[in-house]
Amino acid sequence: MIDIENELFTKIATALREEFSSIFVTGETVKAPASFPCVSIVEMDNYTLDRTKTSGNVENHANIVYEINVYSNKTTGKKTECKAIFKDIDREMTELGFTRIMRSPVPNMEDLTIYRMVGRYRAVISKNERIYGR
Repeated sequence: MIDIENELFTKIATALREEFSSIFVTGETVKAPASFPCVSIVEMDNYTLDRTKTSGNVENHANIVYEINVYSNKTTGKKTECKAIFKDIDREMTELGFTRIMRSPVPNMEDLTIYRMVGRYRAVISKNERIYGR
């Protein structure tokens, strides 16, 4: 199985921590973040690209989808903070070769005082960890 989750998480988390010193970045889905701002980076899908499998059934490429949630609880400016964080995430993901397939505000049903945005990115990854955007 092709797996770049640790490398991708480290790259995105490092870039975000350089820009936003108090940011909490996790690789798991969170209902109510422990601290703010918060970013959750989760691999949502990872499946074999059938047309590039060998006759011996060896995986050469995988379709990968990441979901990224950004949370802010600022009294004022939480939407602006989420957008600023997403701008950095989008830059990093695009530089890696991923394609953004959506970004949208979502009501945070656990606590409506928290502003939440969700985005999804996809790419095809080779067994040599080369990333191909679509």
